[in-house]
Amino acid sequence: MSLGSRKRPPGWVAREGDDFGTGRPSRAKIVLAFGVIYIIWGSTYLAIKIAVQTIPPFWMAGTRFLFAGSILYAFVRSRGTPPPLRKHWLAAAGVGALLLVGGNGSLVWSEQRVSSGLAAILLAMIPLWMVLLDSFRKSGPKLTVRVAGGLAIGLAGVGILVGPARLWGSSRVDILGTTVLMFSALCWAVGSLYSRGAKLPPSPFLAAAMEMLAGGAMLIVLGLLVEGSQLHWRAISLPSTAGLFYLVAFGSLLGFTAYIWLLRVVSTSRVATYGYVNPIVAVFLGWAFGGESISARELLATTIIVAAVALILSHRPQPVAVAPDTDGLPTIDEEREMGIGE
Repeated sequence: MSLGSRKRPPGWVAREGDDFGTGRPSRAKIVLAFGVIYIIWGSTYLAIKIAVQTIPPFWMAGTRFLFAGSILYAFVRSRGTPPPLRKHWLAAAGVGALLLVGGNGSLVWSEQRVSSGLAAILLAMIPLWMVLLDSFRKSGPKLTVRVAGGLAIGLAGVGILVGPARLWGSSRVDILGTTVLMFSALCWAVGSLYSRGAKLPPSPFLAAAMEMLAGGAMLIVLGLLVEGSQLHWRAISLPSTAGLFYLVAFGSLLGFTAYIWLLRVVSTSRVATYGYVNPIVAVFLGWAFGGESISARELLATTIIVAAVALILSHRPQPVAVAPDTDGLPTIDEEREMGIGE
């Protein structure tokens, strides 16, 4: 029985842990959450680029998620949400490792070598990975010719970015930065799918806070191991500090929590549509405010990758047939003995 169909006790008040008190969230909340991951997440690429100018990337990302996670955790618990169990923390650590260390940590490191717009273009591959990996699940949508074609087109777009410069008439992108970004996209896709079935607490906001705390702690440890001698407090600039606070407030407290919540209430393919918009927003902001230029190669690759995402996500997969659960039901012979059937 769902929460929406249970009988409410007198004086019952919905809380975060009750999933807003309904089985189905309102359209307005879903639209608002999509607006956040479409627009605000697109702007975080430039904020990351500014933040890592004077703050080592793993230190910056770890600080970001520890701050945001602490604030959100305190807020959610103050609203009466029950404390998480040990199994919840283990699941949150797994999701945090994939999304925030493997996914975001690789992104912030790579933005030392590539532009924010290019990073967004390559991470537009996340929806393609999500749909491909989702098709491997037993109950997931089948991989059709159309989806396979979209994946091939998307990989062709990446090939344009990393191919020899003489073929496309513009400078070649940084191969190491590009490779790390592809790893980032894969980690984010795996983490997103894993989070849907992980043993997380009922409240998506508590789950998001726990994931940020776990992921932030792991990033700080990584920063200690890799960047221990690179952090100089007096060298941190005001723009980098502003970029960090923007990431805490808008990228994490708004963006990440909206993303985690959407994964709970709508399909994977619908959530993945942010891949349409994020690259366009990031490229525009990088050009308008970050002094970044976009080459013909990057423009062509953006068009091809976004078209591949559109081709895949506009496809409506056929449901996978699932055998009914007959455990405990009588056999045909037993039904006949009971006078049921022929």
